[in-house]
Amino acid sequence: MPLPPEEPQIHESAQGPHASTATGRPASTPRPVPGPRSAASPRPGRPGPGPARPTPPAQRPVPGPPAPESRTENRSAVSGGPQLQLIPASADGALDAAEEALDLLLESGRPPGEVLVLTTGERHPWAAHELSFGETAYWAQQEAGEDVFFADASAADRITPRPVVIVAVNGGDEEAAEALPVALSRAGALLVVCGDSQRVTALLGAGV
Repeated sequence: MPLPPEEPQIHESAQGPHASTATGRPASTPRPVPGPRSAASPRPGRPGPGPARPTPPAQRPVPGPPAPESRTENRSAVSGGPQLQLIPASADGALDAAEEALDLLLESGRPPGEVLVLTTGERHPWAAHELSFGETAYWAQQEAGEDVFFADASAADRITPRPVVIVAVNGGDEEAAEALPVALSRAGALLVVCGDSQRVTALLGAGV
């Protein structure tokens, strides 16, 4: 009579991370489950610890490729002055064009603290958000110079120079006429103007 096959012996030492399954294969170590993502850190230049602030307005969507006639024009603003870059855009699309220009500058390595963004019509959502906490904290961020600063062109008397100034001509004929010469005087190396090119050229003068 044939002997029954020997039953496999189970050793207590097989328990633990190197334990074998019933098939004899090593059991895979369970992977840790990641916890919830932490909130994104604020942009440089924001105030330190304090009461929690509401989430800033969502960034405007980046517009699609410009139309064939919407070409970027580069020219010298004045002899020895900053370079002038014109980005054709309607009043409704000027703010989006300014956002896109800002993104390209930052992606190219331009430090955020070197960029100033001005609007001639509707205030930029970031500026509106920060002003809700008071003008003192808002203007302190310009003095800190650690992040992009967004301002209304009507506050030109409080705006300090930066290497790059972006102007969104998104409305306000009188404001635009006053803002462009101020932006030109505040830009150290580059002035980017998003708006109607013929109108911008007329406002800045034939010397652009």
